[in-house]
Amino acid sequence: MKTRNKAVIATSVALAIGAIAVGFKLQASEPATKNSVSSPATPVVTVYKSPSCSCCAGWTEHLERNGFKVNVNNTNNINEIKIKHQIPRQMASCHTALIDGLVIEGHVPAADITAFLENPQFNTAGLSVPGMVQGSPGMETGTKQDYQVIAFRANGQQSVFREHKDY
Repeated sequence: MKTRNKAVIATSVALAIGAIAVGFKLQASEPATKNSVSSPATPVVTVYKSPSCSCCAGWTEHLERNGFKVNVNNTNNINEIKIKHQIPRQMASCHTALIDGLVIEGHVPAADITAFLENPQFNTAGLSVPGMVQGSPGMETGTKQDYQVIAFRANGQQSVFREHKDY
């Protein structure tokens, strides 16, 4: 019986190693898509949101449509997350996300996150679209407002990272 168990284990290990090898080969040979930001190097976005917030769900769908891998954590105490990650009160919105140590607060467009990740600014703690801006990703209500994506630093400094105007 022991010999049979060893044979089964050895076969299982061989199959697993073969599957991993084939998986790596297939992954390496798959063509990249022009519009996708997803790749082995693409970080995962962890989103903290209220379970009942539909605009937060809309924003996570926006990220997924733009190639991000998203893990959603529903919480009834979003303020605890904001305090833990030292989000300035004036930067707050309805949901908080984390991506490679960067805080993403509110309805920041996926293209702006990608641009920031490609060219990070020194000492930036996060990006924010403060409040609930109509027309931002997840807040598509038919009304559009001009808005800014703000880069904020741990020392309290803020600067405009991108502007979105309804022309």
